Amino acid sequence: MSTAKKNYVKFAPKGEDSFYDAVKYRVQEYFRTNNITEHANTAMRLKTVAMLSLYIVPYLLIVTGVGSVNTWLFMGLWVLMGVGIVGIGTGIMHDSNHGSYSTNKRLNTLLGNVLNMLGGYALNWRIQHNVLHHTYTNLQGLDEDIDSGILIRMSPQKEYRKFHRYQHIYAWLLYPLMNLFWVTVKDFRQVMRYEEQGLLRNQKMTFGKAMRQLTMVKLVYFAYALVLPMIFSGMAWYMVLAGFVAMQMVAGLSLACIFQPAHVMETSDYAEPDDKRKMENAWAVHQVLNTTDFCPKSKITSWFMGGLNYQIEHHLFPHICHIHYPKIAPIVRETVLEYGLPYNVVPTFLGALVEHGKMLKILGQEPVPAVISSTPAVVPELVEAEY
Repeated sequence: MSTAKKNYVKFAPKGEDSFYDAVKYRVQEYFRTNNITEHANTAMRLKTVAMLSLYIVPYLLIVTGVGSVNTWLFMGLWVLMGVGIVGIGTGIMHDSNHGSYSTNKRLNTLLGNVLNMLGGYALNWRIQHNVLHHTYTNLQGLDEDIDSGILIRMSPQKEYRKFHRYQHIYAWLLYPLMNLFWVTVKDFRQVMRYEEQGLLRNQKMTFGKAMRQLTMVKLVYFAYALVLPMIFSGMAWYMVLAGFVAMQMVAGLSLACIFQPAHVMETSDYAEPDDKRKMENAWAVHQVLNTTDFCPKSKITSWFMGGLNYQIEHHLFPHICHIHYPKIAPIVRETVLEYGLPYNVVPTFLGALVEHGKMLKILGQEPVPAVISSTPAVVPELVEAEY
């Protein structure tokens, strides 16, 4: 396959006495003063067991036929598995693939690869999330988290189409399909695209090996998640298929509602690089300007969402386990405001969804031609930022 020419966006230097230096020092001081680890603690380990159980226990009830007593129970178990996917993804896999779960790299790899059990491909996820999203947040052509194909316009730099005027309505119907698309088509497309861009080589992975791994992951996933229940659950094949689709839709909608309000908001900066591919702000400032916290006072929300309602804290400190975000958030907020930056936060989860919907409506309006950027999409320098 052909190799695309490398190009990248360069952020401004952080400078002396920078915001990032200050916030890092203060957060590190919190951990030193309290003599606690930045990684998982007992509460996090108990949470790991709970989240895995949300997925594994309903599956065992389904595949052993115990959950086939009636249709409602059967479908309810699939829905619970969908909730389990969200819990494992946000509460275990996410931290592990960032290396923040443990100081033990093998344990991080093991728990990060749990994503493969859920039908994803951990290597793709690390490229899309760690390398692209966390480095180039909200930069069109670089951050794949704001690229949902032609149907949804999540960036003012993305090509506008007339049907986008309705996206604030139909996006909520597409979000449930995102996980289903992921486990069937998306990963294969990503492997081919990442090979063209040189991203696989940066992960010390060949295209052939990645395709073999991915194919095996998908075969094993569909074998245990779909075929085995069809054989052993005692329910008709079409009921199993309906349950499988329901599980994916629950997971897709939930994950979209967790991740999209963090960045696709009216308060997001969406700054563009200049003609020399240079950004005006330093990386840490760019993260703050393009990220939003929501529902910070809800312990239940924080627990289930893996602390991803504290997105500002997560983007500045992805190497810190999310179990600590509620404690470091006041430190981050104070420092952000001290340096004259906006600390964007929405008090409630519902409010965050409403604000996200408003932003989709704004992005669905036909832009004034003069403000549309002609800067072409580029392929990033294929390294992770130093957080």
